[in-house]
Amino acid sequence: MRALLKKLDGDLVKLEKSVEPSWPKLVEPLEKIKDRLSVVWGAVNHLKAVKDSYEFRSAIEEIQPEKVQFDLNLSQSKPIYNAFKAIRESPDWEGLSDAQKRELTKLSRKFEENVFDATKKFEKLITNKKEIEGLPATALGLAAQTASSKGHENATAENGPWMITLDDPSVLSVIQHAKNRALREEIYCAYVTRASSGELDNTPVIEQMLKLRLEKAKLLGYNNYAELSMATKMATVSKAQELLEKLRSASWNAAVQDMEDLKLFSKSQGAPEADELTHWDIVYWSERLYESKYEINEVFSPHPWF
Repeated sequence: MRALLKKLDGDLVKLEKSVEPSWPKLVEPLEKIKDRLSVVWGAVNHLKAVKDSYEFRSAIEEIQPEKVQFDLNLSQSKPIYNAFKAIRESPDWEGLSDAQKRELTKLSRKFEENVFDATKKFEKLITNKKEIEGLPATALGLAAQTASSKGHENATAENGPWMITLDDPSVLSVIQHAKNRALREEIYCAYVTRASSGELDNTPVIEQMLKLRLEKAKLLGYNNYAELSMATKMATVSKAQELLEKLRSASWNAAVQDMEDLKLFSKSQGAPEADELTHWDIVYWSERLYESKYEINEVFSPHPWF
């Protein structure tokens, strides 16, 4: 990272000295700098996610200030800002394509903002403790604390009221532990359909992102965005699909058996939905099966759907 940052810092200084208000002399070299940093820093973050350790984390913390400083130098560059401003104010602006005018990063940010706003918009106040039977004490405490922050000052974990939101800890506690199947269904459906309707609907954002991604790929000589994405990775689209198919075929029989075991277990517990387990049932009954078999009780354990 230090070697890369040193090189990119030199590239940035060189660009600032020779920058011209044109797409090939400004945006293209700038994107190369950003892309190189993104690829390497992405690999660092990926390693942290899949093989974290104290030593690796310490190394990241050590290099983080230098990376942040470079980001600041890049984002606060006055010569680059002036060049972009000149492009925007020039007569040539109208001749630029939509992909050049409207960067994908802006659309990505809009997508994330819509999801965030939709998440924060949802609130479900529960006053009857029977409706949230099964939730562990920690989840009830969190729900009461949330209700208190929303104006219900006397809310307690024991007596409520309780506020369920679409924040990850709140959703997962309901999906994993709530005996109330209707509540599980409501919260699951609300979570997976965030930002899909109304003023926060991401549908047009997604459509525009797909259009611009394809245009970007074509401009760079690729047939589609998947090929462009794979160009910076040690794989190809066909190899990735081949690997996914190998994983699917190798795990299929075991997954089918797991589902049958889950149906049998839920039926033994008297669940009326045992023969037709759906998304908001599988996580719940998986938790009960783990508890029954292995005496495992993980309040916030991850699940594939989440």
